[in-house]
Amino acid sequence: MSLYFNVYFFPLWWLITVAVLYMKYPALSDYYKFILVTIMILVSLTELIRLYLGYVGNLLEKVPELAGFWLLTLLPQLPIILFLLFNEGLKIHSLERAFHIIFAAFLSFQAAVAFFALKRMVNALAARFRRSEFHRLEELSKT
Repeated sequence: MSLYFNVYFFPLWWLITVAVLYMKYPALSDYYKFILVTIMILVSLTELIRLYLGYVGNLLEKVPELAGFWLLTLLPQLPIILFLLFNEGLKIHSLERAFHIIFAAFLSFQAAVAFFALKRMVNALAARFRRSEFHRLEELSKT
């Protein structure tokens, strides 16, 4: 359900972040301008891929896609949103901070749940593989 709500929240987060960036852009230093534009491009592309992998991995129970979702959540997305949330040199607006907190909560929750789902899925697939190997060996011993 978290992925479902994140799909609807991300466009709103993106619009708010771009609007606030547009307002505060002239007041930022040159390196923060470059960093923020790069972050917005990176987050936009990564989030689309991450949400797709999450849906496919969750609904179709595919381990590689769910592992990709988990890694994309942990590595680029969570550190980036924490950077946007806690770096005071960015002149963070209160609306922007509120949306970053919600997005960070989504990411943290999804990282934790994806880890446990991935663990259960791998264990279930390993058990299914062992059962099929056991039945195959049983068939071979009967002949």
